[in-house]
Amino acid sequence: MKSTANRRQFLQHITTAALVSAVAGTSRAAEKKEPFKISLAEWSLNKRMFKKSGAEPLDHLDFCKTARSFGIDGVEYVNQMFFDKATDAAYLGEMKKRQEGEGVTGLLIMCDREGNLGDPDEAKRAKTIENHLKWLDAAATLGCHSIRVNAASDAKLSFEEQMKLAADGLHRLCVEADKRGLFVVVENHGGLSSNGLWLTGVMKAADHARVGILPDFGNFYTDRNKGELYNPYKGLREFMPWVKKAMSAKAYDWDTGAGAFYTEDRREGREMTLDYQRLIDIVVKAGYNGYIGIEYEGDKHSEMEGIARTKKALDELKALLSA
Repeated sequence: MKSTANRRQFLQHITTAALVSAVAGTSRAAEKKEPFKISLAEWSLNKRMFKKSGAEPLDHLDFCKTARSFGIDGVEYVNQMFFDKATDAAYLGEMKKRQEGEGVTGLLIMCDREGNLGDPDEAKRAKTIENHLKWLDAAATLGCHSIRVNAASDAKLSFEEQMKLAADGLHRLCVEADKRGLFVVVENHGGLSSNGLWLTGVMKAADHARVGILPDFGNFYTDRNKGELYNPYKGLREFMPWVKKAMSAKAYDWDTGAGAFYTEDRREGREMTLDYQRLIDIVVKAGYNGYIGIEYEGDKHSEMEGIARTKKALDELKALLSA
């Protein structure tokens, strides 16, 4: 009888332990976060938005619907697509309505054509800062966390002087952004901004909690005319400590024979091959798990195909990281 009772207790102990282990395993699985999220940058659809030859026209107000058709729930707007609507409350209201209707989150507005934040002329620099205020307000209305800006100065000036001027413009704009609870993030967009040492130096000199970098995987040419390219992997590693909540997964042609996770720009004078697996590895190892925005600019695929192909690569990399 004693032996039978001991055996029964042993079996009960094993069963309980198995249940505890199963529950713990389920809990750990539930707690495990996805490596990163995928968003869509509106520039991926610039041919359609600008109604370029051979591209099916697409209205800016249908951007969120298009993003959702890919199963994407985060969008990055481009101010050029609604350049004259920054202060149009009704239009912004409709954008917000479309956003919410599709269950999509507005993440940021990429701002261009508003002047140089590092302009050596004080009046022009002040005007550039003023020009960006309406985009800060629009971003706040849309529930975004940031505006993306450029840190251009005057290429004729020295490395250090351009850094000083860009940092000044950025700091002053960040003071305004802080009032609205927003970040001001700079993209590597050619020239010195694509030099990792320069742009991280600008971040330090700008010295504001609201300033940051939005890395673009493919924008590392410091002088395209001369073919001067800053190492994209070195640059990304340097940028990661300054990343806030977004980055751009620039993509070109897929399925070129270079490899499953390689994307290539094969246009003359713009040649670039990017190893997405290596780039994503840098991103994840830096502790980033926010949105990575698809920004397709290839020629081999249509914009819709290019977006789908880029998302497929990112989804596959997510699966590998989650395994």
